[in-house]
Amino acid sequence: MRVQEVHHLTRRVLVVVCDKGEEAVATIGRALTAQGVRSGQVTAVGGFSGGEVGYFDRDRGDYLRIPIGGQVEVLSLLGDVAERDGEPVLHVHTVLGRPDGSTLGGHLLCGEVWPTLEVVITEVAPELAKRVDPETGLALIAAAPPR
Repeated sequence: MRVQEVHHLTRRVLVVVCDKGEEAVATIGRALTAQGVRSGQVTAVGGFSGGEVGYFDRDRGDYLRIPIGGQVEVLSLLGDVAERDGEPVLHVHTVLGRPDGSTLGGHLLCGEVWPTLEVVITEVAPELAKRVDPETGLALIAAAPPR
């Protein structure tokens, strides 16, 4: 386990409201770049008319792609912002509700917004910025080394 206590005097909160027809991941990414957010926590609710989630297959080192078929509610969207090559990278997982009450979940690869997606991004201290783990290729929090 690694634990790092961080004291940060300022913390911005960015609210991004995605409109009908926008692709969620790209839209949020543009907002992160425009606002200079390099590390943060992300939450959102709303809906998608389609898109794709993924399940990370460690043997392949890539995501198995799962289509979002039809209208779904974004019941939960949680994740963070990492920095890769100086640019912000959105990493979020989602639980999507279908009309029959069943759910679909995974890493959000893309989502066509309908009717809205209300996203709250809370900037975190630069000390918690993610770094690419050479073993997995995934961006992971680079907290203080184990004691």
